[in-house]
Amino acid sequence: QVQLVESGGGSVQAGGSLTLSCAASGVTWSTYCMGWFRQAPGKEREAVAAIYTGGGTTVYADSVKGRFTISQANAQNTLYLRMNNLKPEDTAMYYCAVDPPPYGIWYSPYYYTFWGQGTQVTVSS
Repeated sequence: QVQLVESGGGSVQAGGSLTLSCAASGVTWSTYCMGWFRQAPGKEREAVAAIYTGGGTTVYADSVKGRFTISQANAQNTLYLRMNNLKPEDTAMYYCAVDPPPYGIWYSPYYYTFWGQGTQVTVSS
């Protein structure tokens, strides 16, 4: 049973930075896709970034390119999201998720089988 636990959320002012972490346990595949999603009140869950663990390929939503960096510490099965130059519109609950092989479309929540409980990020102007 895969379990994902996010941490690192908080409240920051616009322009600030945060690093989110996601500790994964119970992962049995040698390669898989891990992603970060976010959901603001009244809005649909949207993809932020994902990483393919086999080759380390990363993908990002246009809204966060150049500001966010996704990375993984494979030995610890820990996923990170470094968020710089945060904006009020980044305010949301952030979730990490695992899409096991065969992979689906990285930005579609439908393909992710396992989800964490989320960590709140609030950015004030």
